Amino acid sequence: MALDRLGTADAPRQLFASTPAQRVALARQQFFEEGVRPSGLVGEAVIQSWMRCSRTHADRQRVVAFDAVTPSRLHTTLARNRELLDVARHELVQMEHMLAGTDCRVILTDRDGVVVHVTSQPAGTHQPVLRQTARLGVNISERVVGTTAPGIVASTGQACTVDGAEHYYDVLCHMQCAAAPIRDVSGRLAGVLDLTVEARRFGFDAASMVALHATIIENRLLQAQSRDHLILRFQASPTLLGTPLEALAGIAPDGTIAWLNNAGARLLGRLPEAPDDRDVECLLGHDLASLLRLGRREAAQPLRLASGLGVWMQAQLKGADGADFRHAVAMPEMASAPVDAPVAIDVQAESPVALAPVSETPPTETLREHSRKLIEDTLAAHGGNVSQAARQLRVSRGTLYRRLRGWRDDDSSAAVD
Repeated sequence: MALDRLGTADAPRQLFASTPAQRVALARQQFFEEGVRPSGLVGEAVIQSWMRCSRTHADRQRVVAFDAVTPSRLHTTLARNRELLDVARHELVQMEHMLAGTDCRVILTDRDGVVVHVTSQPAGTHQPVLRQTARLGVNISERVVGTTAPGIVASTGQACTVDGAEHYYDVLCHMQCAAAPIRDVSGRLAGVLDLTVEARRFGFDAASMVALHATIIENRLLQAQSRDHLILRFQASPTLLGTPLEALAGIAPDGTIAWLNNAGARLLGRLPEAPDDRDVECLLGHDLASLLRLGRREAAQPLRLASGLGVWMQAQLKGADGADFRHAVAMPEMASAPVDAPVAIDVQAESPVALAPVSETPPTETLREHSRKLIEDTLAAHGGNVSQAARQLRVSRGTLYRRLRGWRDDDSSAAVD
């Protein structure tokens, strides 16, 4: 009779477990020895990972080689993930500072599971596995090192934790890790943020911490990758704007919603797959012209969405070259609001708040046309003086020269055609 992991060879099989370690041991026995699905004993994400790993890794007792990729591939990987590393740098430093008194390691991988950042402080002698894994260039994907939290996230795109013997390989049974995904503007996985500790437990809610910081990094990445987009920030309370709980949306020049972060998707409902169903007026209840006017106002404005939900919203217009026209100042002749200015309802005071449009922007005007009109009007107001116009728009002279040169080239091409 096979030795029961929770008893002796002569003892009856134990059907229940009272501690987390016993539950995992029972789950491993059911899955690996009896071929029974251990539902309820470990998470479904772990079970699915065990199933994937069992098809490619037969020997769970083998020594795992935590080899780094070649220097040339590491150089290529770091270059490919430069934007992710740039937007994540502040959060990574902050996390490492907070965790300096613990044995935890902060690890950032690319979408393929290759480590592109790791805590600068080396692992201790009591952490032999971390000393091998927490190195730049090491591939910790599921296909290489079996079940781990960052491996599962890279495979599924869903946040998870993996504790002790939930790891597929026995050599990782003293590890505990929590990981969360970071997505880009296309909705694809851009990277995985992970917290890992060896030979001890976290002692805090690592899953919540890693999810919070992954959200901050993702929000920054979404905004950094948005070119020629109107970026909307909105939430039910204005105090949540500028925090990890704010909803974000990127509006494309054609008036469709290009992307939503998780908070935005929860407020609006999941972003439709079909481009034809992403019209901003249908989903938000406000046309592009109205949202463009918000970009001229510093303070958040109360709006009511198409669903009837009242939110506070800010808008930021970014050009294709990354220029931010949020601080553009309207010319005097553009600042007067028409009599029929749209009215939004203050969801807290229930008092009308006029959203006076800064200019008579036609509803069909695109973001590109809007920024061109703004620049041309500002230049005209300053008699064509680029320096003064750039100062008022709060952009560099080089940005204005590039815009003007590009428009001249476009106009010349159109004339030839």
